[in-house]
Amino acid sequence: MKEKKLGVLGGMGPAATSLFFEKVIENTVANKDQEHIDMVILNHATIPDRTKAILENNKEPFLAEVKKDLHIFEQVEINNIAIPCNTSHYFYDEMQAMTSINIINMIDETVRYIRNHYGEGAKVGILATDGTINTGIYQNGCHKYNINPYTPNVHVQEKVMRTIYDFKADKPIDVNEFESIIKDLVFVDQCDCVILGCTELSCIEVEEELMPYCVDAMQVLVNESILLSGKELKYNPRSPILTKEGLK
Repeated sequence: MKEKKLGVLGGMGPAATSLFFEKVIENTVANKDQEHIDMVILNHATIPDRTKAILENNKEPFLAEVKKDLHIFEQVEINNIAIPCNTSHYFYDEMQAMTSINIINMIDETVRYIRNHYGEGAKVGILATDGTINTGIYQNGCHKYNINPYTPNVHVQEKVMRTIYDFKADKPIDVNEFESIIKDLVFVDQCDCVILGCTELSCIEVEEELMPYCVDAMQVLVNESILLSGKELKYNPRSPILTKEGLK
């Protein structure tokens, strides 16, 4: 495949964007600088809050800013766009309609990976923002691929949101509490796997024994971005395995 330039619409949040960039570098087979992917990263930190836009039914300010960013990508001849923010994909169809550049669908790629790896009928826990949960984008994706979504109860969801926004605010994170949520989903609620469906959650390191049960949506996006850019994916036993034929 011909090498292609990757655009990254970031800033949602900045730490997650930084992690995405690092993961792309770490997971690309390259022996010198020139063998890495050419990227244009827009760290648009001031873009309106996605969860708020959804819950308040006020999408126009967010989409207006996205449109400006997509225009920049078009001017510099980007081939594919990655958006390391799960919640923003509620607006995927509207964002894709704004540009002829392919926007990688983080939600669809993640759920398709789960179907291929865990099989149809798998029970999948979803950890994400209130906005992502309330829109049902992961739930709908699961139904599309004949797998069963499971969302936390209201009290657990409050803990998830506190973890996400504490991370955004650079406050201490209760990693043990977060790990307990994952353990309960797997060992009590009998989920086959758990989607880390918020890029802030992707930034939290959980204990090794829980990793096989976690499907990190950001890592799925990283892998797909590398392959679509015409590069070879470095083998990583802790990440989803992607081939040119798709997610395995």
